[in-house]
Amino acid sequence: MVWSEKARWFGGISGVEVSSGGQHMTAITDRGHVIEAVLKREGSLLTRIEIDHEVALHNSTGKRLSKPFIDSEGLAIGPDGSVYVSFEGQHRLATVNVGNGITTPVPNSLDFEFLNENSGLEALAITSGGTLFTLPEQSDADFFPLFSYGDAGWSLAARIPKKGPFLPVGADFGPDGLFYMLERTITLLGFRSQIRRFDLSKPELGEQLLLQTLPSRFDNLEAISVWQDAQGKTFITLIADDNFIPIQRTQVVEFEVIQQ
Repeated sequence: MVWSEKARWFGGISGVEVSSGGQHMTAITDRGHVIEAVLKREGSLLTRIEIDHEVALHNSTGKRLSKPFIDSEGLAIGPDGSVYVSFEGQHRLATVNVGNGITTPVPNSLDFEFLNENSGLEALAITSGGTLFTLPEQSDADFFPLFSYGDAGWSLAARIPKKGPFLPVGADFGPDGLFYMLERTITLLGFRSQIRRFDLSKPELGEQLLLQTLPSRFDNLEAISVWQDAQGKTFITLIADDNFIPIQRTQVVEFEVIQQ
């Protein structure tokens, strides 16, 4: 489905979390807005999205975020309800009070200082135990460094092997405990997307390719959430960043994960 709203701030959806059961959603835009919405369904089919709360992001002193600090990209919600956002440009993580939009910085890793301005921390995920994971959109090596943050601070958790021209733009941990990574590449014929799944407990990561699209099959998919319905079925929700360009769409795509 295509999600559209008349509000001038709407667009640029870059991160999403869908609740267990698939009835509620929290999303982030890359111009610093948090959205909470109700997902209307007919069975498992998504038919409508109704926003019930929206707030602009502010710094810890209550000042509205502005460039170059506003580019919020990744979103993750912890088991205790804490909401985390990753930013690129000024690469960092923060917690967010979704009621008033106030952000509180999370201590940074020194590795983030070496990231390129427009290829930073687009992907953010959190485990059921509350450990954060993030990785940069680009890497000069033949792998993407996956960083984790917990009680012991920051560490390099894994080296995610590159696969073709695709770059990571979103991530989530599924109810199965596995790490799902959404990747994107741009061709002359349009966007391509792929989803890979990893078992971070295994030395070889147990990589599985779940989806790889042809050019222009979907728009600029950047946000991913993996969730389970009341019957125990696993779904993936993807949302496209329209870049605030009229010819692009805020497309919402959902897949059921068939267990093998």
